[in-house]
Amino acid sequence: MLVDSHCHLDAAEFGDTAPQLAQQAADSDVHWIVVPAVEVANFGSVAKLAANLPNCVYALGIHPLYVPQATPDDLNHLRAAVELALADDRFVGVGEIGLDFFLPELTTDAMREKQIHFYVEQLKIAREFALPVILHVRRSQDTLLKHLRRIPVVGGIAHAFNGSEQQAHAFITLGFALGFGGAMTFTRALQIRRLASQLPLSAVVLETDSPDISPAWLHPGVNTPAQLPRIAAVLAELRGQPLAEIAAQTSSNVARVLPRLGNLMMT
Repeated sequence: MLVDSHCHLDAAEFGDTAPQLAQQAADSDVHWIVVPAVEVANFGSVAKLAANLPNCVYALGIHPLYVPQATPDDLNHLRAAVELALADDRFVGVGEIGLDFFLPELTTDAMREKQIHFYVEQLKIAREFALPVILHVRRSQDTLLKHLRRIPVVGGIAHAFNGSEQQAHAFITLGFALGFGGAMTFTRALQIRRLASQLPLSAVVLETDSPDISPAWLHPGVNTPAQLPRIAAVLAELRGQPLAEIAAQTSSNVARVLPRLGNLMMT
């Protein structure tokens, strides 16, 4: 069994094909797909998708790329939506949230400040409801960690991790697993491949980030959750471990850091 711990199955690139893509994933032994929201406007769509597709669950949050157009009231909407979603066993946490200091338009002083404000306020919501978070981490590891230490949450996933070994261990110490996906399949991604091969397997989860971060054999095409078994096979090769062992441990890791999904995985 495999778990795609990060997949935007409701993305516009997929049109109305989400049911077929979810079934293709299931046929490829991907038993669960975590679909994080990115803005208030798609809270309903990710929840509906999870309600209609048996191998999908969802998270609610405001992605840093959507912070420029977000308003303070969106945070109130998120808190209310999270409180309501607690009754839904398909709801697994707060995400996708975080910081992006890569795109130039997000790195002005004003936009950095706004990103940090939205990140901090969403951490507070996660802490209030004892929920894990799914983090967007792009050239922002140290700032993310600084605020996580100040506003501790129950853990979660640092998605598409691409930091240093020291930063990786800092996230692990705070109860996070690290997401590895398509980027790991490129031979030139030396740092990511080194981390994937050397970090404790108990700290690693697999993801596609579909439709983005396509693996080497698809690049630059659209990624899908059915690619996860081949991504898992790359990790198995890098670590010199059996694929079955990789699948079992990474799935167990997702169940640990997203315990509401873990409950579903036990039924």
